[in-house]
Amino acid sequence: MASILIAEDEKNMQDIIAEYMQKGGHTCQTADDGVDALMLLKNTPFDLLILDVMMPHLDGFSVCRLAREMGNIPVILLTAKSSEEDKLKGYEYGADDYMTKPFSPRVLLAKVNALLRRTASSPVDTLCAGKITLIPASRKVYADGKEVALTHMEYELLHFLMANPGQVFSRDQLLNRIWGYDFEGTTRTVDTHIKNLRQKLGGEGKHIVTLIRSGYKFEVPA
Repeated sequence: MASILIAEDEKNMQDIIAEYMQKGGHTCQTADDGVDALMLLKNTPFDLLILDVMMPHLDGFSVCRLAREMGNIPVILLTAKSSEEDKLKGYEYGADDYMTKPFSPRVLLAKVNALLRRTASSPVDTLCAGKITLIPASRKVYADGKEVALTHMEYELLHFLMANPGQVFSRDQLLNRIWGYDFEGTTRTVDTHIKNLRQKLGGEGKHIVTLIRSGYKFEVPA
């Protein structure tokens, strides 16, 4: 059972989502706008955030970005905007998954459960490469001695690459392995997360190597 925050200004939609999450065994709190959502996030620990993009006072993209500054809570964005650019914007702000309205509440629940499972499953061995240290037990990452704040999917992507050093993975392989086969995004999602990872890792981001027409690998020269 997980504690879920639902930030959605449409009351009927809010009630439907909460009902399905509760049927799935989760507890829910709701927020009618972005400001209320942030207040709840500051004062209450949640396991996952379901966040509508179009909300009064503060939009979902801004809430997602600010939530990322507070921690690495998994975020699913809900929106009527279906363009690829809007989805990529959501991922750049730290969203882990994306659903376009109208959507099936059952599919949303399935995505929530899958994301929670990925969040809960973490090996115990610490990974070290170059000046990067990844500690699965606490889901913390350090680069050159400084802690790096990563989103859930950025962490999962880095962990997977570091756990398989030197192995080349195509964008499709990474998309399926990290986001799952039912993910609605495109391979550009992988590129966006790789770009964000490199920026956050600073000089250590060089270890994530791009192979033209092939994909990515994690490599630290001997």
